Amino acid sequence: MRIAATLLLLATGAPIAAAELEGQPFVYTDWEVFYAEEGGLPNDHIFSITADGDTLWVGTEGGFARYDDGRWRSWTEADGLPWNVVSDIAVSEKTGDVWLGLFGGGVARFSGGRFDHFHQLNSGLANDVVYGIDVLDDTVWIATTAGLSSFYTVTGQWRIFTEKNAPMEEIWCYNIDAGDGKVYAAVWGGGILEWDVATGHWNAHRDPDREMEIDLYRDDGLIHIITTSASYVDGVLWASTYFGLSRYDGRNWRGYMSKDSGLPSSFINLSVGRSGTSCSNATDMGLAVLVDFATDTWVTYRRENEESKTWTAQVMVGNETLQTVATNLDLPNDFTIAVEHQGGDIWIGTGHGLARGIGRGYWDGLRGPDSAPEAK
Repeated sequence: MRIAATLLLLATGAPIAAAELEGQPFVYTDWEVFYAEEGGLPNDHIFSITADGDTLWVGTEGGFARYDDGRWRSWTEADGLPWNVVSDIAVSEKTGDVWLGLFGGGVARFSGGRFDHFHQLNSGLANDVVYGIDVLDDTVWIATTAGLSSFYTVTGQWRIFTEKNAPMEEIWCYNIDAGDGKVYAAVWGGGILEWDVATGHWNAHRDPDREMEIDLYRDDGLIHIITTSASYVDGVLWASTYFGLSRYDGRNWRGYMSKDSGLPSSFINLSVGRSGTSCSNATDMGLAVLVDFATDTWVTYRRENEESKTWTAQVMVGNETLQTVATNLDLPNDFTIAVEHQGGDIWIGTGHGLARGIGRGYWDGLRGPDSAPEAK
């Protein structure tokens, strides 16, 4: 059964056998789990995951690693890495340079097997506590605890954005995503800031009702001002907050909370759009994949209880569970911090390990991100 037909049946509430759900592109039953003690990963506390074609980059509390063709290679301070805590990773499409956000250590560029280190004392970096990093053409964008920095690699020019020259109600920037001539910054307590490269102007997206505890009107704008990430794909902005998920297509907003969606928790650490209609969300109680925006269909991965190591996949429409499918995923912690798409596979990082959900069925032959119809 193809995914379109499955979603149509799910949306109408028709029962579907669990065996038929296995092999659907968003129902991952076959998982691989990776730990530092097995070699490869420098640390089990995963902060970031970035796919670059068939190569995967993983940032941890104790260094960063590359996974390619089934083999791991890691780097720590002993290998020249300037700082062990790697909070985010971005790869330049133009040069192939790997840019590392270092939590407390600034920024590192990994190129040709060597590291270049940028920090407050030798660059225009706003602060050495870096939460997020991304590359747009020749410019590196960096989210820090004291504002945003941009580094134009052609001329070496730096710019800093704070409350003095940007509409920042707070300067604690959590995450950044760049693409299609736009840069989106998630500001903790300041909503989502949007930079237009062509015009050089900022636009601010915030919760219109300005309420911290509740959302008075769910779809009136950004669901909450405490934002943790921004993901822009196919002309759609996905924004995660500590109080739910927002989707914005340039005209209309849509908000999601755990009480009325497949989110196991409204506390979201990271949201990554796979397409304009699908988004994967790392929450403090598991992974929630919004499969299809139009039908409000979700697949939620989590442990059944605190004592259980085994996760299940719950297929849901809204907050109603229609099917529960067993998986072999046995991570001991469902506090998910990072999520990434790689072709038909999905990767999740937690405070106690890394796991890959292996795409089957519909995804066969679509392993590369360029060939997958809905890859990031």
